[in-house]
Amino acid sequence: MAFCNSCGATLDPAARFCAKCGAVIAGAPVTSPVATAPAPPQGNNAVKIILIVVAVIVGLGIIGSVTATFIGLRIARHTHVTQDGKHVKVETPMGTVESSENAEDAVKNIGVDVYPGAQVLQNNAANVNVAGMHTVAVNLQTDDPPEKVAEFYKSQLPHANVNVSDNMHYTIVSTHNKNLITVNIGPEDGKTVINIASVSGNAAAGAESN
Repeated sequence: MAFCNSCGATLDPAARFCAKCGAVIAGAPVTSPVATAPAPPQGNNAVKIILIVVAVIVGLGIIGSVTATFIGLRIARHTHVTQDGKHVKVETPMGTVESSENAEDAVKNIGVDVYPGAQVLQNNAANVNVAGMHTVAVNLQTDDPPEKVAEFYKSQLPHANVNVSDNMHYTIVSTHNKNLITVNIGPEDGKTVINIASVSGNAAAGAESN
């Protein structure tokens, strides 16, 4: 049994200091701290994965941009545009697009009769052919009230769906005989404006009103 040289208190055999007076015990074993290797940072693998993903995305973006540029240049080189007045024809490797803003041409191809006595407005007329689809749009104007114009087009399009809003705006939609015809009728500045749009070909082939 060991005793403290300073105060004579009984010592624990493994003690380095006296529990009573705190004096250092001569000859007590000195233990050195065990060196531990620093743990590798946990974020390294995640950072590497993120960098790899970013690099792949950037690489794919560069490839996509180059491909899109190549295709765009090829289309541009093989595209021919001709214009005769309001008629424009664009020939591309993907097909031919023809467009005309001539209101008289639009009226001839609208697919429904023009309201009797209505004035054909030159603005916003369109006559477009593209990829097997023919789209025509025309604006008309008349002094007759909207309800009278609506009755005329209901008789012209007996299979159409008709929607009427509170402020006397009519929307008549017909998909009979594989032609999509939309007639919008409403008052404007003391007159009645008629907007007619007709789509025929591939776009209207799958629909038909009951």
